[in-house]
Amino acid sequence: MTKPAFWMSSPNFATAEIAAILGYEAVVLDIEHGAFDLSDLEKYIPFLKNLGLEVMGKVLGPERSPIQQALDFGADAVVIPHVRGEDHARQVCGYGKFPPRGDRSFAGGRTSSYVGFDDAWVTEQDTKTRCFAMIEGQTAFDEADAILALPVVDGIFIGPSDLSLRRNRGAYTRKAADWDDLKILAESAARAGKPWVLPAWSVEEKSFAVQHGASHAVLTMEHGAIYAGLAAAMKDLKEIGADG
Repeated sequence: MTKPAFWMSSPNFATAEIAAILGYEAVVLDIEHGAFDLSDLEKYIPFLKNLGLEVMGKVLGPERSPIQQALDFGADAVVIPHVRGEDHARQVCGYGKFPPRGDRSFAGGRTSSYVGFDDAWVTEQDTKTRCFAMIEGQTAFDEADAILALPVVDGIFIGPSDLSLRRNRGAYTRKAADWDDLKILAESAARAGKPWVLPAWSVEEKSFAVQHGASHAVLTMEHGAIYAGLAAAMKDLKEIGADG
């Protein structure tokens, strides 16, 4: 069943509470483009988890420090942007898994209850904390099957806007070729038996995500939801004025 998720660009506590009340099950933190610093993440991630929300951190970049920091703060998953292809995915997603599977570094803190660790803890971390490689470029698209086959990759997160730009279709407008790409990636994930995630702002994208078995559909984004609410209220006033 596809989980409903929402997209946050800032550490807004009230928005998270409202989303949890409404039945959202997961949140994507856009650390790459949003207004998060390390102090925010250290407080916001445990707050979200205490609300019962699954936390997926779209990290600052495909580098060791931001990947490990998000996991050390308690994120359930990292979404790694700008994955160039299979070899790059093997390296950067490896920063989210401990040796010998990957190359994550141990930090005694929240995830280990502020004490030491043992082999069982390592196995648990490697199993329950997931690495999603973003598919948003030509080579990553072409090598999606190989990326999904990597043991350090737990699934893929599709970036439709960048994918459209980088496949020379211009702005993402849900053209036939866009749907074709989404279907190819969904089928690739299904063959690998691994989850895939879609930002699904439109009704058509939400329907596609459900019909093609996405693990998560990101139904709305913080700024888009605020814009829609403000626009609806302004529309009401204008209609009242027109009627009067």
